[in-house]
Formats: sequence, structure tokens, C-alpha cells
Amino acid sequence: MGIKSYKPTTSTRRFGQVSDFAEITATKPYKPLTIIKKKTAGRNSYGHITAPHRGGGSKRRIRLVDFKRRKYGVKAKVLSIEYDPNRSTRIALIEYADKEKAYILAPDKLNVGDHVVSGENADIAVGNHLPLGKIPPGTPVHNIELRSGQGGVMVRAAGQVAQILTLENDFAHIKLPSGEVRMFKTDCYATIGQCSNIEHNTISLGKAGRNRWKGRRSRVRAVAMNPVDHPMGGGEGKSSGGRHPTSRTGQKAKGLKTRCRKKQSSKFIVKDRRKK
Repeated sequence: MGIKSYKPTTSTRRFGQVSDFAEITATKPYKPLTIIKKKTAGRNSYGHITAPHRGGGSKRRIRLVDFKRRKYGVKAKVLSIEYDPNRSTRIALIEYADKEKAYILAPDKLNVGDHVVSGENADIAVGNHLPLGKIPPGTPVHNIELRSGQGGVMVRAAGQVAQILTLENDFAHIKLPSGEVRMFKTDCYATIGQCSNIEHNTISLGKAGRNRWKGRRSRVRAVAMNPVDHPMGGGEGKSSGGRHPTSRTGQKAKGLKTRCRKKQSSKFIVKDRRKK
């Protein structure tokens, strides 16, 4: 993929960048594998705002991506590489030998016409889905399961990749994109390769309107509010808040550890991402 810049004909065009979408081969999704995405504007079933600064945005359809890939040993051909408005990485439409179609996350360097397969006996090739115990150390992987049969839940964003460091007994030691080293059971599945759309994090939106298209509304600074609206509001003149940064509910925003110490998954962390 590449990044496209524009001539600075306006102040917003000056800094705006977009993907050139060179890898995209289909303009419309395969409709049987999509559903309508309903908008909530950040409100729960009671109408209370639980996710602030949400609302508006372009219409979308949810692509039903197969994170489990349970058709073991059945080859599938890549029909198209498509854009998904609900995620940063690209998705691939594949067709199995029995003519069933499915969406999967498209790894980098996966092209139309390639074949992918899942299962214990699959080759170590980009796009194939295997148990961690069958993947040699040093191999880049993504779409990793936390529990066997759950479906991939980790390392799914654009450009993300994890690396298998070693295999010990029933566990695989994997270095995640955050720098954390974590143990996974060897019967958990993962997909070979790096997530596509590698340069996604370098794109400059250029204007606030592009965030509105995503359904993200503008955010007012806490120190610009009144004391009734935020703990850091008020003050004579332009003040910096006069206290440690907090959320609207008073919870400290910098340095406060919110992770439960007795969390069961803590024993699987070999190296914490916060400790150098």
C-alpha cells in the first residue's frame, strides 16, 4: 500500500493524507456476508451515554469475518482483497472447494488467486491458519486465539505482528506488538504473516471532518469547562486545572493502575509491557 497526498489547495488539503487503496480489488462487499450496523451514539439500553463523544458518521455494513476458520484441510482460493470500514486492516474474500465463501483478515503479501488452508497439516505460508505448536519459532503471526476454539482475538489491527519466541511443554512464548511476552497454549490457533495496511498509523487525517465521518465528535478540554461540568474546570483566567489530571468522574488519568492484581491471566505474562 502507499499513501496519497494532495496539493495544498485549501488549508485542510495541505495536511490530509489517504491510502492509495492499491491493494483493493473489489469496490462492493459480498452482501450475504454482511449485516446492517445500528447506531447507538454511545448510549446504552437506558439511553444513558456510556461512551462519550460518539454520534453521526457514515453508514456502514458489518462484514462477518471468520476468525475461527474451522474448515480444516479444505483449500480456499482468495477471490478479492476488500476495504472494511469497521477495522483498520484489509479483509479477503475466500472461496472453499465446496463453493462456500468467507471473509478472513488479509495478511500482508496475500494476493488474489492465492490459496490458503487451515489445520495442523497446513504449510507454513502466509494466510494459513495453524496451531501454535505446529509453527516454528521466529515465525511472524497474527489473529491469535487466547483459548482453543475461541477464534482469534489478539493482534488483528493494521500492520500488527507477533513473533513466536520459543515452544516449551504445552506453551508457546509469544512477543506481542506492545513488547509484552506472553504464554499461549500450543493448541491455540494463529495465522501466518503480518496484518495488511502496514502504513495505516502514519496517515494524517488533515481535518476534523474525517473524524466526524467515523462517528467521533469533537472533544472539549477539561480545563476549559466550568467546575460543575468537570473536576478540572473553573479558575481565574487560563488555569491548568490546579490538580492532578482526572476523568470527569474524578479517577486519576495518569499513572493510576487499574488492572486487578489477582487477575487469572497474570500468570501467563512472562514480561510486562510496562517494565523495561
